[in-house]
Amino acid sequence: MKNFAITADLVFGAQELERTEMGLQPHRLPAKARRQNEDAGFSMAERQPSGIRLKFRTAASVIELDVLPTKRVYTGMPARPDGVFDLRVDGELTQQRGALGGRVMRIGMAPPSMLLEPGEVQVLRFEGLPEREKLVEIWLPHDEMVELVALRADADLVPVAPGKIWLHHGSSISQGSNATSPTGIWPAVAATLGGVDLVNMGFGGNALLDPFTARAMRDAKADFISVKMGINLVNADVMRMRAFGSALHGFLDTIREGHPETPLVVVSPIYCPIHETTPGPCQFDFAALAEGRLLFRAEGKAEEVPKGKLTLVTIRQKMQEIVMQRSVSDPKIHYLDGLELYGADDSARLPLPDALHPDAAAHELIGRRFAEKAFAGVFSRRGE
Repeated sequence: MKNFAITADLVFGAQELERTEMGLQPHRLPAKARRQNEDAGFSMAERQPSGIRLKFRTAASVIELDVLPTKRVYTGMPARPDGVFDLRVDGELTQQRGALGGRVMRIGMAPPSMLLEPGEVQVLRFEGLPEREKLVEIWLPHDEMVELVALRADADLVPVAPGKIWLHHGSSISQGSNATSPTGIWPAVAATLGGVDLVNMGFGGNALLDPFTARAMRDAKADFISVKMGINLVNADVMRMRAFGSALHGFLDTIREGHPETPLVVVSPIYCPIHETTPGPCQFDFAALAEGRLLFRAEGKAEEVPKGKLTLVTIRQKMQEIVMQRSVSDPKIHYLDGLELYGADDSARLPLPDALHPDAAAHELIGRRFAEKAFAGVFSRRGE
């Protein structure tokens, strides 16, 4: 087995690789943006390497990756599954591994608390790979923080050039909540079908029109861009309609500063029954938690909507209005109604298991529909 340095040309989908005491911490936000963030949940989400993968050509039959994961344990909540590492050969998922040990982060909800327990480096061994030259990808967990420590193989690893880059921003749904593996999150499904290299800036609970996120997108490389916005603005109850319109304009303006001609799709929220006409905030259903079930509930009041509180219905209307207005002078901006990706009929057939996030089958459905409507649709029109 040979040792190989984990260098930036082997890691796809990261905005930065931070050198740590143990190895490398992949980040989905650059350092400047991280310094401007003051939310602990956002800090965790951007370190969860959704969409980040090692990618190279090799004739190796055995590959070993040493990692240090950080597990999260929430007091009073059901245990979380271990993060999954997906190995693909020439685009096909062939092996999956889990790092069962590592650090443990114990998070108390009321009162808020956090305790980090040390852990050991874990060795992931992928063997029995075809003994021929092939494209290998190791996708890191979409919902578990992990540091990359060492990489070994029984043949050389050759970096590959990126293809067309799709830069996507969204919420926990885009990060992959309730998906069962990193290649099963809907952006990964769509990227595979579209033949593009994904950069996933979907951050659980934090698609909130933060200016530092927009600046990070402005400065990132991209051949296609999508922004899926709405659910966090409702369930976090962070703004009213008066602020939403100008904030969305500002977010898109900032992206356009760095990508004035790049095809840009603005995607409204998928169907979510608890927030279609009921505003936030969204809270845990503590009665369900007492029974060992994770459910969410909307706690806003419908009578507050005329005063400017946001719902998914009003957000979709405003987003379409804004994109149509901007498209007069920006022909490469497009609106995609989230209900075309997952609507009421889909909800009846594939209900959101926690009332907020799609399950694995719904992720697959959303990814396939996005690829059809975006990569075989708006991104391909007029030579885009």
